[in-house]
Amino acid sequence: MARRRILVFNQYYAPAFESTAQLLTQLCEALALEYDVTVVTGAVDGAEPGREVRNGVDVVRVLSTAYERRRLSRRGANYLTYVASSLWTGLTETRPDLVLCMSDPPFVPAFAFLAARRFRVPYVAIVQDVFPEIAVELGRLRNPLLVRVLDALVRTGLGHAAKVVAIGETMRTRLIEKGIDPERVVVIRNWVDVNELVPGPKDNGWAREHGLADKFVVMHSGNVGHAQNLDILVRAATFLRDLDDLRCVIIGSGARQAELAELSDRLETDQVQFLPYQPREVLSELLAAADMHFIGLAQGLSGYVVPSRMNGVLSVGRPVIVAADDDSEIVQVIEDVHCGIAIEPGRPELLAAVIREARGGAYDLAEMGRRGRSYVEREIDKSVSIARYSELLLGLLG
Repeated sequence: MARRRILVFNQYYAPAFESTAQLLTQLCEALALEYDVTVVTGAVDGAEPGREVRNGVDVVRVLSTAYERRRLSRRGANYLTYVASSLWTGLTETRPDLVLCMSDPPFVPAFAFLAARRFRVPYVAIVQDVFPEIAVELGRLRNPLLVRVLDALVRTGLGHAAKVVAIGETMRTRLIEKGIDPERVVVIRNWVDVNELVPGPKDNGWAREHGLADKFVVMHSGNVGHAQNLDILVRAATFLRDLDDLRCVIIGSGARQAELAELSDRLETDQVQFLPYQPREVLSELLAAADMHFIGLAQGLSGYVVPSRMNGVLSVGRPVIVAADDDSEIVQVIEDVHCGIAIEPGRPELLAAVIREARGGAYDLAEMGRRGRSYVEREIDKSVSIARYSELLLGLLG
C-alpha cells in the first residue's frame, strides 16, 4: 500500500535556529517514519534555495529574502517573498493527502487553506502566536486597516482548518474568542526532548569558559524581542549592585537586543552580560550553568503567545522566575508543579527581591528543579507530544 503524503508549510526549518524551526523539524522527521513528508520552507543562512532530502524529509527551500528581522518592514519582506514563492511551489507539488502548516508567518494558514482546497484534502494549522492580537498588544501594529486585513486572513485560514492546534489552554480560549469552532481546536503543547536536555552540574565546561561557575546566575536564553519583558531583568540588577557574585546573563538575539544592551550601559549594570546564540550541542550545559532562569511575558499577552523556552529549562532541572499575568500558561505551570516563583510583569523591584532571596537560600532550588524535570518527563516529553500529533493526523487520514 502506498504511503500517505503530507505537505507542510512554514517559513523556518532546520538548520534555522528559531524554536518553531526546531520543533517542526523534529515533528516532520518523526512523521516521516510513517508518511512521505514534503516541507516547503524559506531560505536561511547555511541553506540555499533548492531541494534536498534531510533525515527522511523532502525539504523544498524556496527563493525568499532572509533579512535580519529587527525592523518590521524587513520582516514583512521576508514574509511576503516566502508566501509568494511557497504558494506557487505548494500548488505544483504532487497531490498530498493532508496539508499541515505552522503559523510562521502568522497568515500562512490562509495560503495553506488554498493548497488544501486545490487538492481537496484536509489541513491542520499549528498556532504558535495569536495574530494580529499579539502585534497590536505590543504596539508593533497600529494601522487599523492593516489590522483588519491581517485578522481576516488569519480567521479565514484557521476557520477552514479541519483541526487547529493550540499550544496551551489559555491560547485555546483566545482562539475560540476569535471565532474558531471549539470542536476544531485541540491542545498539544510544545515539547522538549528529555533525552537531549538532561540535568547536569552547574560547574561545567561551558560555565567555566564564560566565568560563571562560581557566580549566582540568573539567565534568559532565547529570543530577545518585544514579548519577553527583559527590561525588568536589566533594571532589577540596579537593586542588586551589592551582590558581587551575581550575573544576569541574556543569551540570544532579537528585535530588542541593541536597545537592551544600551539600557544596560546607561544604567551601568555591570552584572548584566549579553551573549549570542550558542551551539545547540552545548545547550544542556548552558542551561545547567544557571541557578535560576528568568521567563518573562509582557503584560496583556497571556494566551496570545506561550513561551516554550521554559520547557528546556525544566528539562535540565533548573527552577524559573516567571514574570507574567496570572492567567498565563507559564504561571499556571508554576502554581501546579511548584517548580519556580511567579511575580507580576513589569516589576523589577519584585524580581530583584526574589533573586536576593534565592541567592540567600530562601528557596529549595534543587527541589524545584526536580519537580520541573518530573513534569516535563510526564507531560511534554517529545515522545508524548508527537504521539498526540500522530493520533490527530491518523484520525483525519483514516
